Amino acid sequence: MPVFDFNEVPASEKTAECTYTVFCTNNREASPERPMLILDNSRRAWDHHADGRFTNPVRRTTFEFDGESGVVPADILRLDARFVSLLKWLGENHIKVRLSGVNTPEGYAVYKIREIAGGDGKKLSAEDGFLQYMIERLLASDAPAEKADEETPDDGMGDSMKLTSLQSITDFLTCAGRTLPDNIHLWARRNLAVARSHEVSEEERRHAQRALSIMLNIRWKSNYFEAIDPVEARRILDEELYGMERVKQRIIETIIQINRTHTLPAYGILIIGPAGTGKSQVAYAVARILKLPWTTLDMSSINDPEQLTGSSRVYANAKPGIIMEAFAAAGDSNLVFIINELDKANAGKGNGNPADVLLTLLDNLGFTDNYMECMVPTGGVFPIATANEKARISAPLMSRFAVIELPDYTPEEKKVIFSRYALPKILKRMSMEERECVVTPDGLDAVVARYAETTGIRDLEQAAEHIAANALYRIEVDHVTEVVYDEKAVAEVLG
Repeated sequence: MPVFDFNEVPASEKTAECTYTVFCTNNREASPERPMLILDNSRRAWDHHADGRFTNPVRRTTFEFDGESGVVPADILRLDARFVSLLKWLGENHIKVRLSGVNTPEGYAVYKIREIAGGDGKKLSAEDGFLQYMIERLLASDAPAEKADEETPDDGMGDSMKLTSLQSITDFLTCAGRTLPDNIHLWARRNLAVARSHEVSEEERRHAQRALSIMLNIRWKSNYFEAIDPVEARRILDEELYGMERVKQRIIETIIQINRTHTLPAYGILIIGPAGTGKSQVAYAVARILKLPWTTLDMSSINDPEQLTGSSRVYANAKPGIIMEAFAAAGDSNLVFIINELDKANAGKGNGNPADVLLTLLDNLGFTDNYMECMVPTGGVFPIATANEKARISAPLMSRFAVIELPDYTPEEKKVIFSRYALPKILKRMSMEERECVVTPDGLDAVVARYAETTGIRDLEQAAEHIAANALYRIEVDHVTEVVYDEKAVAEVLG
């Protein structure tokens, strides 16, 4: 690394250079202890907040601080591998930024970068939103498998900002393209060329830009899953679900498998049982345990495979299919996919069985949407399907799941669910104390007997809400401190 005596070199010629080293980290937040980059401070300490520009952004890089007597350069010593292309983009576009950093023995540790208005202004720029969007996505991404070089763009996972304009899409690919899945990176470049081309129709350009916006706003994560605490997972299951020991055992087995392999298992879970037995609640509990977003697909409303696969861009009203829209709605490539009422998939209009389209999604080999014209990786998708009737599900679909059959709850189980889960949950939501609404043993018997002929616990949950609402009304209007519901009172409230 060259050494400069800045006192002997005119300010206009101070062009310090260095070959920085990159380091790989998966830190999700930047801090003085975990900075994005480190600048040389061996000749002077830098201010906590300092303005300037990145220059020479191709491995031989420096940051030029705005000093009172002119520009003062400082070598970049170390750089988080995820930020290589972002700094290159900042340098190539001569974007003025404000660094926040701390002087340490190792150097000036930079943990925040903000864009400021052009010229000599000190005010933060209105364009800063894109820079912060990129930084947040990069921080949420995994380190590149190999050290970044001057041609390695970086990626990350996003926030609420959406990439819609061609300029924002272009800038994003410049800063973040390479750590997209390879096939999506190539696909994005091709579609960007179409969206910019004047040799295709306006409709083709519009479709290409729309597809780019959908695809690039999905956070494309690796399929590596961090270990999950089985004790905490069991606590969540016991909190969300009563009974269902077979289901809980299967989920804990899945957790232990993830902890050993750091990947999702090859099979999802298919829960078969009467309506109202809490099948969907299982899926929500799994999403909570895995700390993943979840999305739902209701097969009872699908009557054509094209609803799942999307329509070709040759049609003016073309659009993505429901599966691709589910990825976009979740904004994440790793998610729990809840497939409701798998047994109610319609046969369609002669174009095939919509349920069979799910096979490619469930095989974890990728799913291709006709509108997107790109294979979407599905290795981070954990499917949980629900159904009422096992006999109506095709054998190929059944083979993609670990099947768990749930019987209906017994009267004694329903009493426990009502008194320990349903009613306390409703009271908590209504900001009521349990002592304000008391159901006696004979009142509990009356509630369960009333719904003895119905399956599941939905009616019990509705009864709990009705009783709690009545108690709250009497407390507020009649100014009583508590309401007790015995057999007679239950009959009066529930009608």
